[in-house]
Amino acid sequence: MLKYVLSIFVATIWISFSEFFRNEFLLKSYWVNHYSSMGLVFPSEPVNGMIWGIWSLVFAVTIFWVSRKFDFKNTIALCWVFGFVLMWLVTGNMGVLPYKILFFAVPASLLEVGVANYLIFKISGLQDSQRK
Repeated sequence: MLKYVLSIFVATIWISFSEFFRNEFLLKSYWVNHYSSMGLVFPSEPVNGMIWGIWSLVFAVTIFWVSRKFDFKNTIALCWVFGFVLMWLVTGNMGVLPYKILFFAVPASLLEVGVANYLIFKISGLQDSQRK
């Protein structure tokens, strides 16, 4: 049980770091400029960071849960679609997604999910043969 909790915790830290680095350092100017062009201010207050921290935890738990049922590659594919593709569809539909970021965000998000799944897989000690 402790290995499971630890794997989720480490994956949450990785996801949080990945999201923060990508959106606050690498892509922030795209977000700020896009929001500014709509007459909005890009939300980057501490409360927004806390919500992303909760999102990271929920996403790590989801990856853990899905990894109990599916193999490594299918877990990555399913979680990436549920975590990112659906989010991009919604933010795109609302008009707040700067589409230019997708050239970097798509591979970076796949890497994010892959590393999180790897951390969960390694730390929890679950083998592919134990998946249901």
